[in-house]
Amino acid sequence: MTRTTPAPPETARDWVRILAAYRDPDTRRSAWELSITLAAFAALWVAAWFALQVHWSLALAVGIVNGGFLVRLFAIQHDCGHGSFFVNRHLSDWTGRLLGIVTLTPYDVWRRTHAIHHSHAGNLDHRGIGDVTTLTVEEYRALSPLRRLAYRLYRHPLVMFGLGPSYLFLLQNRLPLGLMTQGARYWLSAMLTNLAIGLIVAATWWGGGWLAVAVVFFPPILIAASAGVWLFYVQHQFETTMWEQDPDWQLHEAALHGSSHYDLPQPLAWMTANIGIHHVHHLYSRIPFYRLPDVLRDHKELVEVSRMTLRQSLRCASLDLWDAQSNRLISFRQAHATA
Repeated sequence: MTRTTPAPPETARDWVRILAAYRDPDTRRSAWELSITLAAFAALWVAAWFALQVHWSLALAVGIVNGGFLVRLFAIQHDCGHGSFFVNRHLSDWTGRLLGIVTLTPYDVWRRTHAIHHSHAGNLDHRGIGDVTTLTVEEYRALSPLRRLAYRLYRHPLVMFGLGPSYLFLLQNRLPLGLMTQGARYWLSAMLTNLAIGLIVAATWWGGGWLAVAVVFFPPILIAASAGVWLFYVQHQFETTMWEQDPDWQLHEAALHGSSHYDLPQPLAWMTANIGIHHVHHLYSRIPFYRLPDVLRDHKELVEVSRMTLRQSLRCASLDLWDAQSNRLISFRQAHATA
C-alpha cells in the first residue's frame, strides 16, 4: 500500500483546521512558564532595590535588564487574553488581570481592543483601535500641512519607539480609551488597575524614596514599553504586509500575509515568548506561545512566510505610508519621489 502525502493547504483559511491540533495548552507547562518568569522578574526587582544601596547607576542597570522579563510577562498576559494560556478561562483571565497591574495595562480594556485588532488587522476600512495609525499615500497627500507634520512626527522613530511607548503605558492606559462608552466593565478594569499601581508606587516611595521609584520601578516599564511597541510594529509594519478594503479584505489571508515571521535569535525568542511567530499566531490565536515553534517544525512551508531577521527588521522603521498602487509600505521619501 502506498502512503500518499497530503497536499499542502491552498489558502490561508485551509491552515485553520491544521493549526487546531496545536491549540490545547498544557496547564503544568503554562504554570512553569509563568512561575520562572515571575520569579526572575521579582528577583531582579529585589536585586535592583539592594543595588540602590550601592549606587543608583547599578540599580538602573539591573532595572534595564529586568525590562526583558517584563516583556515576557506581557506576552503571557497576551496569551491569557486569547484564552490560550490555561484551559480554564477564568484562571487565564484572573492571571491576566494580575499581570496587568505589573505591565500597567488594564486587562479587560486591552483584551477587548486587541480582539478588535485581530478581527480587523489589515482592513483599511476598520483602522483606529488596537493598531499603529497608518495612512495611505492618498490620505496623506489630502491632509493640511499641519496635519501632515503631525503624522510625520507620530511616525518618527524617536516618537514611535521612545516617547510614544512611555505615553501609551504611563498615561493612555489609565483610561479605557476606545471603550469609554461601552459600559462600566472597562472603567472598572482601568480604575482598579490604576489603584493597584498607585499602591505599588506609594509603597516603593515609602520604602526607598523618589530615587527608588525612578531607578527601580520605572526603568523596566520604559524598556519593556519601547521593546513591546517595536515588536508590535514590525509584526505588521513591514514592506510586503497586506492591506485591503472591503470587500476584498479577507480575514485569514490578512492574518497570514499581513503579519510577519520575526525570526529572532533564540534568547530573544524566549524572552519575547515566541511572539515573533506572529503570522501563525494571527491565523490561530488560541495556540499557546510555547507551541508556536512546534508549528514551524512540523510545517516548514510556514517558516519563510513574511520572514525577517533582526537586521532586516531595522529598515521597517523608515516605512510610513501604504501605497495601494504597489501594494507596499513605503517611506515618506519614496512617496515624495512618486508624487
